[in-house]
Amino acid sequence: MSELILPILGLAATGAFAGILAGLLGVGGGIVLVPAYFYVFTAAGFGGAGVMQMCLATSLATIIITSARSVGAHQRKGAVDWDILRNWAPGIALGALLGAMTVGALRTEVLQMIFGVLISVIAIYMAVSRAHWRLADEMPRGLWRWIFSPFTGFVSVLLGIGGGSIGVPLMTLHGRPIHRAVATAAGFGVLIAVPSVALFLFMPLPNPPPYTLGSVNLPAFFLTIAMTLITAPMGAALAHRTDPKRLKRYFAFFLLLVGLNMLRKALMG
Repeated sequence: MSELILPILGLAATGAFAGILAGLLGVGGGIVLVPAYFYVFTAAGFGGAGVMQMCLATSLATIIITSARSVGAHQRKGAVDWDILRNWAPGIALGALLGAMTVGALRTEVLQMIFGVLISVIAIYMAVSRAHWRLADEMPRGLWRWIFSPFTGFVSVLLGIGGGSIGVPLMTLHGRPIHRAVATAAGFGVLIAVPSVALFLFMPLPNPPPYTLGSVNLPAFFLTIAMTLITAPMGAALAHRTDPKRLKRYFAFFLLLVGLNMLRKALMG
């Protein structure tokens, strides 16, 4: 039992931090859960083959709960664009399934490199993007929708995140107000997480930590959910007393450090 105390405390702290960030910045906790899980599990001696798959799968499992809860809260305010969700759902779910199969086929080191590169790109975009940037006034239709929607699901699974970090910029760049983009992207999270986690539950890992079902670690899942439910409202309350633009830049810098550190670990083996 004494050997489990530190991992349990680490997982509880991870969930608490993710919840605060989700409430404070409106970003999904998954963007910090994956690297945090990775450090906790490797420090606990579970850093072998499949650890990155487990981190991604467990992060996505938590997103099912947090995104569904978020969609419900946004829907009560009438902010969810259900037309976008209905039209984009098939492509996003298809991309998520392809992403889960890709994760299952790649080595941990390759997944670390992919995570490091993509998180660094997201961090740079967060740091330099401006609210007035536009690519078009309407969301992509036809062929372009069938390019962007699977891409959103696929990349999100490779990162172990919901749709916010990709879906929100995509929608704001196509003329959607930020509050509707955030609300609708929460629905992307459910569309991404449900099919991918269903597949991950049937992907067993070599020498996993105790109580791991397929690729999903159940103690990490339950601890994270419990802590985010407690701390997300705290982050939301704190957001009203701070400068969101400055916080966004600080968080972007933090993400860039996380991405570069993951790359360093992948390259150094």
